[in-house]
Amino acid sequence: MSEEFAAVVDRVRERVTPDADERERLRAATDRLVERTEAAVADLSVDADVILVGSTARGTWLTGDRDIDLFVRFPPDLDREALETYGMDVGWAVLPDGREEYAEHPYVVGEFEGFTVDLVPCYDVADATAIQSAVDRTPFHTTYLEDRLDDDLAAEVRVCKAFLKGIGVYGSDLKTRGFSGYLTELLVLEYGGFRPLLEAAADWHPPVELDPEDHAAESFDAPLVVIDPTDPERNVAAVCAAENVARLQHYARDLLADPRTDLFEPPELDPLSPADLRAALADRGTTPVAVRFEAPDVVEDQLWPQLRKSLGGLTDELDRRGFDVFRAEAFADESAVLFAELAVAERPAVERHAGPPVHVRDHATGFYEKYDAADAVYGPFVDDARYVVERDREFATARAFLDSDALLDVALGAHVETALENGYDLLVGEETATLAESFGTELARYFAPRP
Repeated sequence: MSEEFAAVVDRVRERVTPDADERERLRAATDRLVERTEAAVADLSVDADVILVGSTARGTWLTGDRDIDLFVRFPPDLDREALETYGMDVGWAVLPDGREEYAEHPYVVGEFEGFTVDLVPCYDVADATAIQSAVDRTPFHTTYLEDRLDDDLAAEVRVCKAFLKGIGVYGSDLKTRGFSGYLTELLVLEYGGFRPLLEAAADWHPPVELDPEDHAAESFDAPLVVIDPTDPERNVAAVCAAENVARLQHYARDLLADPRTDLFEPPELDPLSPADLRAALADRGTTPVAVRFEAPDVVEDQLWPQLRKSLGGLTDELDRRGFDVFRAEAFADESAVLFAELAVAERPAVERHAGPPVHVRDHATGFYEKYDAADAVYGPFVDDARYVVERDREFATARAFLDSDALLDVALGAHVETALENGYDLLVGEETATLAESFGTELARYFAPRP
């Protein structure tokens, strides 16, 4: 290991490792939380136990992280409705000021002594291949890693997490589509450290397949495949988008070539003002369009796949109609935005429509007779041995298309379609500058792209 690289890693390790006081505060809070949860479980008419999972259980949490994941395990013969009822009863008893969240089933999230707590019910199954709910695997993940991560490897994991956060690819939520904590731990364990992982990733040729326990599992179609050592039917990296695997490769090479600590911190961007946005658009000479609507009232892991599907449907249709999408992005807070830059904002009033070759008699005759009797067309005429007409274009401008009911015919997420049916704002050109008031940081990132 180069001295420069080692020095950078040492500085990062020191910064991200919780000190003794922080560890003690977490331990004490966790002990009291477990005691409180066990008391709530004791009031139930069913047997259950309480287990600490996640990075705090495995000693791979970063300084400043304030998250505790606590699972309540119920008998596997308990029906799902009862599991949810008992789980929520315990959650509200332990975290009375919490809120309900939903993954595969509801659970309670709340604050306890300054820590954010996820209190999740699951089934106490024999092994991860017998799961009845996706979260049932999690205790097995904790057991597997506790047996294999020593203090040195846990420190390497923390450095790796800081790096993945710094380059913007940490998190398995469906907005980020990056590397989960568990996946990060498995990768560091597989390669034996942070630097060996970087050296391997720098030379990956996706699809990359790793099978820590040699399960000889089924094949997965993904850029990165890491077979869950506790469940051979699961790819731990299934959520990782191809672009995030590529980003890891890019920054692995970058850090190895030029070791520096700034890659371990997310870049801070000044939000764009409306004036900044107008200036950027003037420099680029593109035509921006934006469809802004009330964000559907769903959790982020439901919202972002729908926004991506809707953005894809919209840009595909803009391209098909000849408006040539330059780049596009979705934004969301209380409102949601489908934003696209167009290379072409206006097309001729007519469009060319080529028919079949003249020698294909039946089809050619049908085409000719259809358009020969039509009004407002030029032709039919023969060009390169086939019939051609020039007809009125349905929408000569992107604005006209986006302001029509045809917008609702593109491939949209279900909740997005409903939101658009309820009304939306259409912004074209400099009108999009108003987006900077709510999405200045996102727009700053859009106009200053990095790998």
